[in-house]
Amino acid sequence: MVRTQIQLTEDQARKLREISVLRRESVASLVRKAIDQFIMSGDPDRSLLYRQAESIIGKYEADKADISINHDHYLEEAFE
Repeated sequence: MVRTQIQLTEDQARKLREISVLRRESVASLVRKAIDQFIMSGDPDRSLLYRQAESIIGKYEADKADISINHDHYLEEAFE
């Protein structure tokens, strides 16, 4: 682990200590978990999303030549 120093407001520090006592977990552990959640909920890596989308291009075949244009119509038929 990397040791780091942060500054919190009095209110943030107080609330973290309260949660720490209630959960029987260190303040440092709570901060690490909060950072993990923040990182996970951040903006997605668009280049990764594009690569994932491109990886399925041409992978499947359809029995209809116009499915890319009339997909809504075919979905509606399928769900009736």
